[in-house]
Amino acid sequence: MSGWKNPVATQFPLMSDRRLKVFHTVAGVLNFTRAAELLHMTQPAVTHQIRQLEEEFNARLFDRNNNRISLTAAGERVMEYADRILALYDEMQESVKTLTGDRTGLVTLGASTTIAEYMLPGLLGGFRQGFPEVQIRLRVANTETIVAMVADNSIELGVVESEVDSQLLRVEQCQQDELVLIVPPDHPLSRAADITPEDLLGYPFIHREDGSGTRSVIEKYLAARGMSEADLNCPFELGSTEAIKGAVQAGVGISIVSGSTLQKELNLGKLVALPLNPPVMRSFYLVRQKQKFRTQLMNELFLFARRYFDESAQSGKTL
Repeated sequence: MSGWKNPVATQFPLMSDRRLKVFHTVAGVLNFTRAAELLHMTQPAVTHQIRQLEEEFNARLFDRNNNRISLTAAGERVMEYADRILALYDEMQESVKTLTGDRTGLVTLGASTTIAEYMLPGLLGGFRQGFPEVQIRLRVANTETIVAMVADNSIELGVVESEVDSQLLRVEQCQQDELVLIVPPDHPLSRAADITPEDLLGYPFIHREDGSGTRSVIEKYLAARGMSEADLNCPFELGSTEAIKGAVQAGVGISIVSGSTLQKELNLGKLVALPLNPPVMRSFYLVRQKQKFRTQLMNELFLFARRYFDESAQSGKTL
């Protein structure tokens, strides 16, 4: 029977899971370069997969104008089905894992810098004790970037340090944190009982970068007092709490950081932490997609994180 072809397969060629996944990723972020990064592929390879899919459907799936892409009517229809097909595929894999008792797999999460450096080591260490065969992939970036990665499906769960306004995401408060002013021990403000926003104006102030949750909270705090960050003397913007603490110790300026990040420096007498008046409280948030199917492992991690934060709050333990 050499040369025989299945007439059904010939009439209805099977679409590879890979091509559908590539299409779904490109359609989700509407950017070939970004999709290639998420898929760990080259951009030409992504473009080739999309062209093959368009040939199979005999329809254009994307409009390409001025370096921007958008879904055509056919592309939107394929996206509707791709959402359902890939979700069912995930459910099938998860169902088999549940049936066989398989507790292996990969979970991907992201956290803003402060949370990743000072909170997640304990949380992830505890989770690994219960799930030693699970691989955890952590992405660290500022709040704005982490929220974008949850939105475009490059991570499954985000933990961030400022409010999130998105109709596509499920956002749940998980932890309270207080921000304080830090100064060197010999600074003129070091013996003050508390600090008002107006007290900051006479000294060089070290800010976090744009997109930082800490910076966003400080901006809102100043705005509530009729001030803006333009009123501050900001000679530097630094990308991490550790860098800011080092700069303050060196006498470069003063700054506002999370009080939970200072235990070592306060014990060594390297920095002085001063409460702000009125106090600056902020919340940390768990962020995930509303509609996306979640594996049992990701549900386990989410529930573990929520319990971890609840127990920390009840015990008064710092991050």
